[in-house]
Amino acid sequence: MYVCFWFLAEFELTMPERKPELVVKLAKQGFLSVSVCRLSSGGDSQQPPKFTPPPKPVIIDKTQTVASLRKFLSPEFIPPRQRTNPLKFYMERKDMVRRRTVIAIPEFYVGSILAVTMADPNSSGKTNRFVGICIQRGGKGLGATFVLRNIINNQGVEICYEMYNPRIQEIQVLKLEKRLDDNLMYLRDALPEYSTVDPNMKPLSNSPTGEVHVNTMKVRMKPRPWSKRWERPKFNIQGIRFDLYLSPQRMEHAQKWAEPWREYDMLKEYDTEELEEKIYAEVQQGLNKPKAEC
Repeated sequence: MYVCFWFLAEFELTMPERKPELVVKLAKQGFLSVSVCRLSSGGDSQQPPKFTPPPKPVIIDKTQTVASLRKFLSPEFIPPRQRTNPLKFYMERKDMVRRRTVIAIPEFYVGSILAVTMADPNSSGKTNRFVGICIQRGGKGLGATFVLRNIINNQGVEICYEMYNPRIQEIQVLKLEKRLDDNLMYLRDALPEYSTVDPNMKPLSNSPTGEVHVNTMKVRMKPRPWSKRWERPKFNIQGIRFDLYLSPQRMEHAQKWAEPWREYDMLKEYDTEELEEKIYAEVQQGLNKPKAEC
């Protein structure tokens, strides 16, 4: 570009009378770029505009899941009644938070569909992946467990996982939802279609801020006898169509085992609101620490 401007300056001094014709001729032959080398009306060459770098691109990784913005405290962090301040549970919470900095344990409920990838203890370097519906959560602290159920080759398969087992490599939520009951062990006596999950199921998107969807479906059961008398009040089951299998007389007979006085038992009251707030702040503080400090 500097050579071009020098050539035009020399050309104006030596041959001013033939300047327009020669410039057009050189431009047609490709020896001169009129888009870069322009002459201003005053005779001085016009300086090129100042370079403005383009804005930096924003890269969005769509393969990463959006972290839940709901305030959720996993139930295993809440210690049992009358055991709220022992050193044991405090040390366990430290270990649980440290484990959660290594592997992401997502928010899930009984009724959610999960996929768990676990290292195979009998074959080095290999993993096993199981997909199923969560039918039960239990245990406290490092002893927290959850049970997944699926129907494989017309056979019911259940696996009980220890949530903080170091062999677990990934816990993925394929479908986040709740059910009418906090325990779905009655699916053992239900029709197989209610426990069947596609092993190749793709994750379904869910809102990280909205309320978790509650599935109000009621299942149909196999013919009696069942493994337990699910109609009795102590189970408080809402997700079974009892009207299809039990007569009104049997349902009335089941109410004989009701214990209505337990509703007024003040010794069973266990208010954990303040304790949950304290533990939630402790857990979030531990998760937000840099890995070097953990």
